[in-house]
Amino acid sequence: MKRSALIVATVAMASLVGGAATAQQRAATKVSAEAARGKYLVQIAGCNDCHTPGYTASGGKVEERLWLTGDRLGWRGPWGTTYPSNLRLLVKEMTADQFMQHARRELRPPMPWFNLRDMSDRDLKAIHAYVKHLGPAGHPAPQYVPPDQTPSGPFVQFPPPPK
Repeated sequence: MKRSALIVATVAMASLVGGAATAQQRAATKVSAEAARGKYLVQIAGCNDCHTPGYTASGGKVEERLWLTGDRLGWRGPWGTTYPSNLRLLVKEMTADQFMQHARRELRPPMPWFNLRDMSDRDLKAIHAYVKHLGPAGHPAPQYVPPDQTPSGPFVQFPPPPK
């Protein structure tokens, strides 16, 4: 085989192998229909507004790989100070049924737990599938701070409810 033919054959083979590897990578990251629905629900339900650092301030311009990793910004009110949990770490060991039970519990403000309570099983399972698709990432959110203690990091202060 001539040298130029050998070079062309080598380039062609490398192109085929590279193309196959790219196709495999795309297939490996492909989102199931259920997880795609979960992503949509996460976006329209406002989950990222609190559970993704910088999401609201940037007008939603946060890379998806950082979504739902919790936040260090506290929400302080008469209930104490709560922090948006890292949902990706929270669900890593949960089944869809366990996630549904957790999501339907009454949670501390300002989490709108009543919105989750009213979601269908299908919707909650889709959100679970999407969060599982993202995989674990980030660090746990800070722990709850009781009302008689002041949090050490940044927080948003809620006024007491009107009387």
